[in-house]
Amino acid sequence: MAQISASRFRQKRTNFWSRIFPLGSLQRKFVLWIVLPLLILFICYWLFNDVVMPIVTRHGDEFTLPDFTNQPITQAQLKLKDLHLNYKISSEEFSPGKERGIILKQFPAAGTKVKSGRRLKFVTSLGQKLVPIPDLAGLSVRQAILNLETAGLKLGEIAWAFSDTLPEKVVVFSYPNAGTEIPMGSTVNLMVNRGRASKFTFMPNVVGLTLDEATKRLEDKALKVGIVTYRINENYLPETVLEQSEEKGTELDVGTEIDLVVSSTE
Repeated sequence: MAQISASRFRQKRTNFWSRIFPLGSLQRKFVLWIVLPLLILFICYWLFNDVVMPIVTRHGDEFTLPDFTNQPITQAQLKLKDLHLNYKISSEEFSPGKERGIILKQFPAAGTKVKSGRRLKFVTSLGQKLVPIPDLAGLSVRQAILNLETAGLKLGEIAWAFSDTLPEKVVVFSYPNAGTEIPMGSTVNLMVNRGRASKFTFMPNVVGLTLDEATKRLEDKALKVGIVTYRINENYLPETVLEQSEEKGTELDVGTEIDLVVSSTE
């Protein structure tokens, strides 16, 4: 009895399908060859995108990546371990003012959404680049300044000695001494021989000093303050030297007057 009922149900369903989509009709072919494959494809896409992929990619496990820059790599390691993240130092760079091991850059950048297990790339600091002081003994002051600039260094103070046994108007030695490694951009002081007479001196740098400080610095070098011109400049405190009439390191006669441009607020 049950078999008869099932047979009648299948026959009724077949007759219903045949009435809507007759055998060999264009409608039947359209459904079988276009609509049905598209429906199957849509179901597969939905299963893959909403069921399979979230499981594989752990969708919903992302978190915001913190900023590790300007931190020592040893300090960042502790936080990376807590977040279950890995890292690789991709490169190292010299960086003025940054100690060795400080993180300069990171990839991905801070604020990026990441998952546990992600490997970050860091660029870390090698610290301040050290350069050796070139041998300046026997050179003219001008050539010594050029050699210092080529080495990435600057001229500091110039002092002079008087000797009959050494060539006149040349560098006797530098301090720190030649060959000493110092941070790039540092200043190097020179001792220069002026022969027997003390008729010459060198122009110091007084820009950035107050007028009183500049006056004392010039007097220490046997120079005098000449014409003082005031210029309105609100970026500096009043009475700050903005310009000097002679460049630093220029050879001058003792007693030469130096003109100055000084800041003013009104």
